Amino acid sequence: LALPEGDKATFHCNISMESDSGSEYSLNWYKENNHSQAQKTAEISRYKPMTQTEKYRLINHAPVFKIEILNLHQNDSGSYYCGLINFFEPDKVMESNRSQLIVTAVPQMNATDEPEMEEGSSSEHIKAMLLGILLLAGLVVLLIFGYLTFMYRRGGMIPLEAMQTQFRTWGQPDKEEKPPVVSVSTVDYGVLEFQRDQCTPVPPKTWPVEQTEYATIIFPEEKPVTPERSKKHLD
Repeated sequence: LALPEGDKATFHCNISMESDSGSEYSLNWYKENNHSQAQKTAEISRYKPMTQTEKYRLINHAPVFKIEILNLHQNDSGSYYCGLINFFEPDKVMESNRSQLIVTAVPQMNATDEPEMEEGSSSEHIKAMLLGILLLAGLVVLLIFGYLTFMYRRGGMIPLEAMQTQFRTWGQPDKEEKPPVVSVSTVDYGVLEFQRDQCTPVPPKTWPVEQTEYATIIFPEEKPVTPERSKKHLD
């Protein structure tokens, strides 16, 4: 029987008694290494259904007895056989044939292969993280565009120019808002003086009284017309 390390080996022992009535016996298991003196490894009595240790498990299904060697190691290799001890006939010992057990070593991974696997797994992990970050950023941008578009179409609350301005100023520090410039129109009044011609004055024409027209100019009280003000404007 050839098995790798860590596995479980099972051997069976089938006994036959000429007269089973009232007989008392015990079954022992032995191990030999390179034809050396056999060593007793385990024992089970006739009336005990099972016994177990850290290394062996013995099961009684008379007339068949079974032994299981647990958690195999290379030093478990050797020849195994069972021996029947009859208590009424102390000198009578019956032994079975030998069964050979070979425990093979488990192939170990080379130490040089582990860093390559770790490097490959770490690079794959970094790629997956970068891809996840890019996908998350794209999702955030899509959500912002979708929200602004929805609000614009719903009620015109956010015009397109405001959307563009919002994205241009995204992440920039807020600037102090300047108060709006209000232009105030003012009216300034002045007096115009005309030079008289040196020509001989022409006597004014006389008009009928009913055709005479008059004009009155009223200046605001807060800005009275003075000779100094009129002179300033002429200069």
